[in-house]
Amino acid sequence: MIGISKETIHSIPCLIVSDQQQLGVPLPTVVYLHGFTSAKEHNLPFAFLLAEKGYRVILPDSQYHGEREFKLGSLKRYLSFWDIVIKNVDELQMIKNVLDKHQLIQGDRFGIAGTSMGGITTSAALTQYPWIKAAAILMGTPKITTYAEQLVTHLKQMGHLPVKEDKIDKMYEQLKAYDLSMHTDTLMNRPVMFWHGTDDSVVPFEHAYTFYKEVKNHYKTKRNIHFVKEENRDHKVSRFAILETVKWFEKFL
Repeated sequence: MIGISKETIHSIPCLIVSDQQQLGVPLPTVVYLHGFTSAKEHNLPFAFLLAEKGYRVILPDSQYHGEREFKLGSLKRYLSFWDIVIKNVDELQMIKNVLDKHQLIQGDRFGIAGTSMGGITTSAALTQYPWIKAAAILMGTPKITTYAEQLVTHLKQMGHLPVKEDKIDKMYEQLKAYDLSMHTDTLMNRPVMFWHGTDDSVVPFEHAYTFYKEVKNHYKTKRNIHFVKEENRDHKVSRFAILETVKWFEKFL
């Protein structure tokens, strides 16, 4: 029977989904990161399907989201977007350290996936952690510096950017260290899947698609890099996308 336990890992509220008969047993493990303004519970359908296949799935709440939301205005949270992404990357290491301590990961079978902001975090984490063995990026962008520039331009046009230029420039410099499009060497032939709707009005479809076309020729093992395009789909993950992601981890993790 698949069960859900609610645990706190280093002050990070998490849901852990797995077969209840395998609690405490080392399992292939996937951390799935939610999108902006979402929360860990929203990804339970994916976690259940993957847990049925014998995986342990960790669903954490990002800072200022879910149980960590607090009373933060929407503009302040929006302006904290990149701080949240970088904190997600840092907290991924913390989560893995606890799993390693309790010997809950089967061998080196540790994967990561995410939706929108979670997909952006996934791409950023690939630049930092060679121990990620497989990844899936849904509606995210590996071109995070370019995306940040686009968001800043949009806020300026709307007149909603109470941030000084020097702070913005500092943010751009910080993001470059996590920008997968600037550090393609960190992919190291690892299995990475992209899913994106062609009509996405929030995170540009072209970011992930052009990146995929750029890097696929550098992959020694072509089947390790895959792009799933869904026509006429806006910024919302479909059941098809969830099933494709489950298949990806079944195949590569």
